[in-house]
Amino acid sequence: MDLRLNEEQLMIRQTVRDIARDKIAPRAAEIDRTGEFPWDIVELFRRHDLFALPFPPEYGGLSGSALTLNVAVEEVAKVCATSAIILAVQSLGGYPIMLGGSEEQKSRLLPELASGRKLAAYALTEPGAGSDPAGMDTRAERHGDEYVLTGSKMWITEGGVADVITVFAKTDLNARARGISAFVIENAQQARGFTAATIHGKMGIRGSNTAELRFDEVVVPAANRLGEEGDGFKIAMKVLDRSRPGVAAQALGIAQGALDYAVGYAKERRQFGKPIAEFEGIQFMLADMEAQTAAARAMVYMASQMIDDGSPDVAHTAALAKLLAGDAAMRVATDAVQILGGYGYVNEYPVERMMRDAKITQIYEGTQQIQRLVIARDLLRD
Repeated sequence: MDLRLNEEQLMIRQTVRDIARDKIAPRAAEIDRTGEFPWDIVELFRRHDLFALPFPPEYGGLSGSALTLNVAVEEVAKVCATSAIILAVQSLGGYPIMLGGSEEQKSRLLPELASGRKLAAYALTEPGAGSDPAGMDTRAERHGDEYVLTGSKMWITEGGVADVITVFAKTDLNARARGISAFVIENAQQARGFTAATIHGKMGIRGSNTAELRFDEVVVPAANRLGEEGDGFKIAMKVLDRSRPGVAAQALGIAQGALDYAVGYAKERRQFGKPIAEFEGIQFMLADMEAQTAAARAMVYMASQMIDDGSPDVAHTAALAKLLAGDAAMRVATDAVQILGGYGYVNEYPVERMMRDAKITQIYEGTQQIQRLVIARDLLRD
């Protein structure tokens, strides 16, 4: 289903599909098994200019289109959710600069992200402030032309490998959301007072670097503050409106990958003298899986196109996209395991990995409960 894809987007989709099938799919199981960050995939994305997709041409990018980016994320996620999140998080880390940065900041910082020479991360969540980011404790105190950051962040994707990290911190400890400001830390891994502890033992996306970040009086130039003091929460929410369809695209890719594998298996697996695809029970499962995946794709593409069109109502549709796609990924991957039976339960086959990977899409970038809250509040607003 090619919802509103133009010729360029179709070409990019085919290119990424070929790269994913030929280069990434053979690595997916090993990345999951070792849990090691796949620098070879980063280099693959660099060589093919895939990191340039989220960024406008004036800053070294290829498109700046959310729909184009999310079509690529979907294709990669069909074979490896870990690799897909590397691409998606590069845009997540770049969005605060695109949305809240000055022209000087954009011109200085974005080209290195678009080329992939530097990786990006987005540091909002804290150990005690996940779904309630306004309750964060990380603080930034101004001293002349510098800010000093103290505190910690939790569950930061690529936090242990990123060079450019956007960090949200309180410049007014008594103001909750209105007291939050945004800062860009350059060359983060070498910054004095900064440490990143990689989190191990994850259920899925095991090769993705997930880290707890600590800031022990990390000095950031005032020139690296995005917007004015107190603009941070507004920037963070605008970023989430753009990034949630990216997570939804990852979930969509997982669902489609699991469905594709289940269809192929059902055609080959024989029971009672015929392929199990000829049994009505299996056919109905596959039909439901296809319906859920197709509905998710329609919403993901719609939300992405609304971002590209500059729609003021994107928050509602972005929440719908993540809710539908995350739930579809979990259901479809679970049903794929069921169709494969005992084979679906072992890691020799990819659907058990897809099932584990699917779960995180219902949690990060705002839980499904938070998406329902966003949607309901919008419906009930006067």
